[in-house]
Order: sequence, then C-alpha cells, then structure tokens
Amino acid sequence: MPTHTMGAVRLHEHGGPEVLRYEEVPIPEPGPGEVLVRVHAAGVNPPDWYLRGGLTRMPGEPESTVSLPVIPGTDVSGVVEAVAADVDGFDVGDEVFGLLRFPSFHGSAYAEYVAAPASDLARKPAGIDHVHAAGAPMAGLTAWQFLIDPGHDHPSPFQDARHRPTALDADTTVLVNGAAGGVGHFALQLAKWKGARVVAVASGAHEPLLRDLGADRFIDYTKSRAEELVHDVDLVVDTVGGPGSKRFLRTLKRGGAQFPVLPGDFDEEETAKLGVTVSSAQVRSNGAQLAELGRLLDAGTVRVAIDSTFALADARAAHERAARGHIQGKIVLTVAR
Repeated sequence: MPTHTMGAVRLHEHGGPEVLRYEEVPIPEPGPGEVLVRVHAAGVNPPDWYLRGGLTRMPGEPESTVSLPVIPGTDVSGVVEAVAADVDGFDVGDEVFGLLRFPSFHGSAYAEYVAAPASDLARKPAGIDHVHAAGAPMAGLTAWQFLIDPGHDHPSPFQDARHRPTALDADTTVLVNGAAGGVGHFALQLAKWKGARVVAVASGAHEPLLRDLGADRFIDYTKSRAEELVHDVDLVVDTVGGPGSKRFLRTLKRGGAQFPVLPGDFDEEETAKLGVTVSSAQVRSNGAQLAELGRLLDAGTVRVAIDSTFALADARAAHERAARGHIQGKIVLTVAR
C-alpha cells in the first residue's frame, strides 16, 4: 500500500449535513475474520443521517457505542486489498459488496478503505458496476429479510414475535408504499420475482420507473388515497411508516399482513378486529443472502435505481439531497481512482 492514510468523511459533532468533514485518517487494519476493502462506492442510507443528527443508540442496544469522531456509512462496493490470516473465501483483488456491521454504527463506509467482516461480504455481481452494487446492500437486504427470508433468529427490538414473511406467488397482491425509494423499489421487484401482483404507491414523477420495474398498478398519492382505491390485498409493505401507516390496514383482506419497515403506530384491538397481522424486522448484515440477491442483480432480474451520485468528499451535498426527499432509488458516494 502506497500510503498509510486515506480520505474519509467523519463527524466530530452531531448536526446538519455541514458537520460531515472530509479529512485524512489512518487506513484501518483488518482484524480477525476481516478483509480490507478499497472502496469504489458507498451507499447513503437513513441510519447515516440519523447518526449524523444525534441518534447514537441502535434500537435493541442497551446503550450507545458511538464515540466521536465517527465515520458513518454501512454500504460499500470495492476490491479486496488485504485478507486476515483466518479468512477463507476471499482473495486480494476480488470485487466485493456488503452491508457492514449492521445493526450498529460501526460500518465506517464513507472512506477510501474499510475493514469489513468477511461474513458481511459477497462477490460483487460482474454484470453491474460499483455504484449500482453499493446501492444494493442495506435496501436490498431489508426487502429480502422482510419479504423472502429473515435469515436469522435474533429477536427484533420492535416486537416479541419472530418476523415471518408472507408466501408470495401468482395468487397474491402486494401493495408497496414508497415504492420508488431504496427499500421500496427492491420490495416491488422481489415481489414480482415471486410472481405476485404489485400495486406501487409513490408520487407521479416516479411512475415511469415503477412501471418499468414491473408495477401492475400505480397510484400517485399526491392525487388519490390508496386506501380508498385498493382492497383485498394480501400484503402491504410500508417503507414510509409513521403515524399514518395504519390507514393501509383497511386495504388488506382478512388473514393479510402489513410490514412497516419503520415501526408505526398500530392498535392491537384494531388489527385483531380486522383479522390482520402487523410485523416488522430489523435488517442485519448477511453475506450469504447478499450473494443470493447478487445473482438476481447479475441476471438483471432485479435492478438498482440510482437517484444521484456524489464524490466522497461531497458527502454533505449527498445528505442535503437526501433531506430534500422524493428520492428515486439510491444516493451513492463515489471514490475517485
């Protein structure tokens, strides 16, 4: 390695996008079970701006483990630069992508190099570039673990019962709210892959993308209310969440389920009366599942929509873009080579 320092984005205090500082820091050393990745692109995700804004305790963690300054970010695509002695399965030069150390705030992905647990990584699909690969891990695994397979037995910090995906096939209808966002556009495509009929809810500007990704029906929420137009669906995936989430319960048939990606505000009596289930999960790093998703990305069965890209040093501008909302797909930071 030519130098012992690298460019990275850190925050020394919590606040708005202006607290993100690009500076020189030491290149990390990979510990046991880790590889050093030379980052080509890093995805931007909600936990990055939650951390920046002052959230330092992950749901389910008893206390904060964050000490400032901290490098945000969890999603990377890049090339293996060094491998710890105990790691099998990855070699120097391999192209990899991954969701690092989630759930925690120790991903440290906004950097030119990152030490990554080998178990969090998968080989980057050859058919897509680093920018698209970096957009996939957190959002893609969230959709996968909600819809296809949780992949772990860890208790959710949001509920006592284990999250169980709904069986999806040609006889099921899925409504995806926030269908153009990171998680939403993956949920739409994974449901289509399973053969389901999908109703996509988003603002009108996103209709061409969502039709292109396979939406059977599109509802522009700025013009009409999905809960007044749609009934008898088997599953609602609400990627927006918040207090308004419960209005989608009335779109479900008895026996249906609603999966709020961000825990909402639900009344157990109401859900019992409607005969529906509300279930949530917390996404976790999983290299094996990412490899499965990678095969779908390689085949073009699932595509990553890119909203915008920014240079790593311009992370502040990327966070300003995120704050404006109406994101179509993913915001990604690129590392110049």
